[in-house]
Amino acid sequence: MKYVLVTGGVVSGLGKGVTASSIGVLLKACGLRVTSIKIDPYLNTDAGTMSPFEHGEVFVLDDGGEADLDLGNYERFLDIKLTRDNNITTGKIYRYVIDKERKGDYLGKTVQVVPHITDAIQEWIERVAKIPVDGEEGPADVCVIELGGTIGDIESMPFIEALGQFSYRVGPGNFCLVHVSLVPVLNVVGEQKTKPTQHSVRGLRGLGLTPNILACRSTKALEENVKAKLSQFCHVPTQNIVTLYDVSNIWHIPLLLKEQKAHEAISKVLNLDGIAKEPSLEEWTARANLCDNLHVPVRIAIVGKYTGLPDAYLSVLKALLHASVARRKKLIVDWVPACDLEKPSEKENPVAYKAAWKLLKGADGILVPGGFGDRGVEGKILAAKYARENRIPFLGICLGMQIAVIEFARSVLGLHDANSAEFVPDTKNPCIVFMPEGSRTHMGGTMRLGSRRTFFHVKDSKSAKLYGSKSFVDERHRHRYEVNPDMVGCLEMAGLSFTGKDETGKRMEVIEIPSHPFFVGAQFHPEYKSRPGKASPLFLGLIAASCGELDELLQSGSVHNHHQSLAGNRPLVDPKSVVYYNGAAKKPPNVLAGVRYNNGGYCNGLYTNRYTHE
Repeated sequence: MKYVLVTGGVVSGLGKGVTASSIGVLLKACGLRVTSIKIDPYLNTDAGTMSPFEHGEVFVLDDGGEADLDLGNYERFLDIKLTRDNNITTGKIYRYVIDKERKGDYLGKTVQVVPHITDAIQEWIERVAKIPVDGEEGPADVCVIELGGTIGDIESMPFIEALGQFSYRVGPGNFCLVHVSLVPVLNVVGEQKTKPTQHSVRGLRGLGLTPNILACRSTKALEENVKAKLSQFCHVPTQNIVTLYDVSNIWHIPLLLKEQKAHEAISKVLNLDGIAKEPSLEEWTARANLCDNLHVPVRIAIVGKYTGLPDAYLSVLKALLHASVARRKKLIVDWVPACDLEKPSEKENPVAYKAAWKLLKGADGILVPGGFGDRGVEGKILAAKYARENRIPFLGICLGMQIAVIEFARSVLGLHDANSAEFVPDTKNPCIVFMPEGSRTHMGGTMRLGSRRTFFHVKDSKSAKLYGSKSFVDERHRHRYEVNPDMVGCLEMAGLSFTGKDETGKRMEVIEIPSHPFFVGAQFHPEYKSRPGKASPLFLGLIAASCGELDELLQSGSVHNHHQSLAGNRPLVDPKSVVYYNGAAKKPPNVLAGVRYNNGGYCNGLYTNRYTHE
């Protein structure tokens, strides 16, 4: 087993996760099998109980593991299925060691950080690295490990020590350290400054780890004299210093690494010469360029409570992007704070209220994602009502589905006090109730989590057709409330169709309004399994409906017809940058591609760049 460790220095948020994922893509393109591990030094056992404002979205794995959002990057980039053990936290390690101590495994010994914690970390890495995650048998060839946080953080010290010991144990030919650092450009001076990276590498070497490759974040490519200076002071060969400069979309990062021959540097460190072939990234290149050159817009309003931090909905954004690229449309996302849709009192400023409704009414489609707590719920219900009454394409996910049911019960059945037991425990008309198997005393890991099966009970429904007319589908869940089975009968009689249910037939999984152009809700989270080139069916349906192309999509027979190779017979992007639109070759418009947000914010670049281009 070969190991590639990705660390970060100077500041957090440099994009270590995207860098690690891109290294994986590059190595996979070289013909190697790749797996990934993310180390999070926090004491939480997992990310499940953290606020999205604290740590971004919680990514859910097939086995029910609630993990860091970077595992979503790994799965999307590498098209793999990871396990809960692929996310190591300080909490997991300490609990593992303390459990062993309580059982008497260390009888007579004083349990210490070194060697017991550090040994446990190394054993965990070796064990998990052998778990196949790509559908093939046997362990992978390379394990890419990302160490969260920044070098010098107190909480990451046990992991640094463990990884230093680990590099010595596995040997220099089996361990490659890639250090991601910042090379800022000061406006006053106008030159790239190397001192932060020098200090970061010095700190790393002082902790017993020596970087083999430097991945430098900067606004533009490193100048040759800057590379020479970094090489001299950081003891890294110039050919092993790569620049990750700002790009229009993150799919360009593996291409940047390839252009700068990062695969050759890694192969040399890991003794892979003669084993790793020249990377083939034609389809990846075509997709990245296509995304840059899309010009026909589709505007989606995301109505949520965490709209101030787009990372809280990262998988939703990526699923929308995958679907829009599959339909050859330029995605524009309008963030609509759910609270702002609620009618303000006389004391409140009505400006936000008017702005939110203007965005909602200007959207081609409306998406209400999952969430917890009652803040903004009434605003989400109003968004569902507007979409239903005005025949605007609508997709509700988890809580988004539940509020659609509540709205339908209120408006169509006339149950004006209909609500969820999560928000009003003593409501007389509980449309949404607590799950029988849920825990009311413990929060972490007690929801209905992971991959569960949904059976389609209405074969000619839009959702069933989008999934290729399959009888069932496996999707990932994360919820502790569900539709009240006692109210299903009257809701169905009023026109709400429960097209998907679990194996018992009592748990509602998918709702639709058949008379509506596209009004779909899912109790599961389809965004977690969306991939570049393999868009999630429900997201593809939302984008197609928002463009007026749903009938065309459904008549194609299966959503999987849209998972075609981008490097097929008729290239979508050729070397001369001529793009085919509707069969005719045209020069692409000069636009910044990817995702544009109405208020700037997080764009589909590698980092938090604020773009305001249309």
